[in-house]
Amino acid sequence: QVQLVESGGGLVQAGGSLRLSCAASGLTFSSYAMGWFRQAPGKEREKVAALTKSGTGLYYAASVKGRFTISRDNAKNTVYLQMNSLKREDTAVYYCAADPSFSSRDYDYWGQGTQVTVSS
Repeated sequence: QVQLVESGGGLVQAGGSLRLSCAASGLTFSSYAMGWFRQAPGKEREKVAALTKSGTGLYYAASVKGRFTISRDNAKNTVYLQMNSLKREDTAVYYCAADPSFSSRDYDYWGQGTQVTVSS
């Protein structure tokens, strides 16, 4: 049974930082690309960042490039999202997801999400 468990969300002031973690179990972590997505109320889900199995390939949405950093530790079966210079528009539920393909549009496995709220 595959499980992805996010942590690290919370309330932060604009300009602040948060680090999200996603612990994976039940799958061969190093065989999966990992991604972070977010969904704000009334908006469609957005792909924020993604990382290839080896960690050498990266994707960032234009809205977060230069502020967010995705990384993974295959020894710990964990993917991270370091979020700096947070803005109010970053407020959303953040989900991690896993898929064998880095370019997949619909990832196979999803976590339950962690709320990030940025106040002004």
